Amino acid sequence: MRKAKLDRKTNETEISVALDLDGTGVHQIETGVGFFDHMLDQLSRHSLIDMAIHAKGDLQIDDHHTVEDVGIAIGQALKQALGDKRGIMRYGSCDLVMDGTKSSVALDVSGRAFLVWRVDFSAPKIGSFDTELVREFFQALTINAGITLHAENHYGDNNHHIAESLFKALARALRQAIEIDPRSGDQVPSTKGVL
Repeated sequence: MRKAKLDRKTNETEISVALDLDGTGVHQIETGVGFFDHMLDQLSRHSLIDMAIHAKGDLQIDDHHTVEDVGIAIGQALKQALGDKRGIMRYGSCDLVMDGTKSSVALDVSGRAFLVWRVDFSAPKIGSFDTELVREFFQALTINAGITLHAENHYGDNNHHIAESLFKALARALRQAIEIDPRSGDQVPSTKGVL
């Protein structure tokens, strides 16, 4: 039963997250940040992780705390749902194209948090959403899930598509990495015996 539920409350945000790693991509997401909700919808749908995410943040200041703290909460829930990681594939990668954009995500559910970010946006905003918050989300997720993640945008001139292709590539790579490997039985996928 690879599920997790958690609540996170600070002076800046109030967040509840529920994940089912063996879902079908059903999602109910309300963060108060429209573009971010759209990205999280993509993350759930393409990873096939069922997600219920509700966040109230200090949006009168800006979107930063909400986006970062949702990344923290999803990362912590993902780590909790994976448990000792027995039987998972562990590695995942995806080259994803979206019209004139190509992005890649490769990850290792290693227990070691590390982010390599090779992404540049040509504008500071997508609508009212700060493009720098895409990295903030990936960073928070990576650290709190304990995964190694390399993200790269190879090309593209539409910032919406760059962001969306990164979230979709993350989703597909994550789906691959957390799948149960039918050949490994109940083993932890490491020669160390622990991840």
